[in-house]
Amino acid sequence: MAEVIGVRFKENGKSYYFDPKGDKFKVGDLVVVDTARGIELGEVANGNQTVSDDEVIHPLREVVRRATDADVKHREENKQKEKKAFAVCEEKIAARELDMKLVDVEYAFDDTKILFYFTADGRVDFRELVKDLASVFHTRIELRQIGVRDEAKMLGGLGICGRPFCCNRFLNDFLPVSIKMAKEQGLSLNPVKISGTCGRLMCCLNYEQNVYESLNKTTPRVGATVSTPDGEGTVLSASVLSQKVKVRLDSRDTAETYSCEDVRVVRINRKNDRNEAERTEKQEKPEEEKN
Repeated sequence: MAEVIGVRFKENGKSYYFDPKGDKFKVGDLVVVDTARGIELGEVANGNQTVSDDEVIHPLREVVRRATDADVKHREENKQKEKKAFAVCEEKIAARELDMKLVDVEYAFDDTKILFYFTADGRVDFRELVKDLASVFHTRIELRQIGVRDEAKMLGGLGICGRPFCCNRFLNDFLPVSIKMAKEQGLSLNPVKISGTCGRLMCCLNYEQNVYESLNKTTPRVGATVSTPDGEGTVLSASVLSQKVKVRLDSRDTAETYSCEDVRVVRINRKNDRNEAERTEKQEKPEEEKN
């Protein structure tokens, strides 16, 4: 067992474990820690707690000190310098006519390097750009290409639901989402309606997927022949969440609504299943995104 605290370096970012060295910290405290990237200032996301050794990456890095007023002031100064570096980098990109979009700039807390995050459709030869930036800032320069989902997480914004982006507000990691999830949830397969502002499938498709997977097992498929209290019929439509199906009865030219508990599947139209599977597969291949 090891005593640790969780520290994050960006708002709503992923937290990492550090050794508090016997000191007590509470959520919101600012600390200076030793990371793989050097000395960084972060915020305590989880106070002192004990975790198993399996949850810790050894050797566990330590907290250097509680952040002082000077540390906080230095971080604010770096934020101001980041704005200036952003403008300079954009000028250099335009001068070099590089096909890339600058997203964010990050100064290392110990001023040992500057990170420039950008997006691009393909690979970009930015070696000359690095030289240009190094001649201006006289420090180590690192350019990092990111995906459009990472860009949305960094910049933030409002989704089609009218709320702030989930990735920017509380998601620590991106989970795989696919067009198959939209199909199983009965959503429109129109990419415009199930894609986020980033242009990729919405992260929220994953939130209720387990529930839909469970309910779909007890919901007859459209086109299936089922046995009802009034005789056999064909399923015209199904509501997964309410667990109700609309059935056209063979014995009469009417459609009735039944609870899924009151019907039993007699036969499944395999041809319709194959056609639906092929259609979904064609749509899923270009849409599935893992980053």
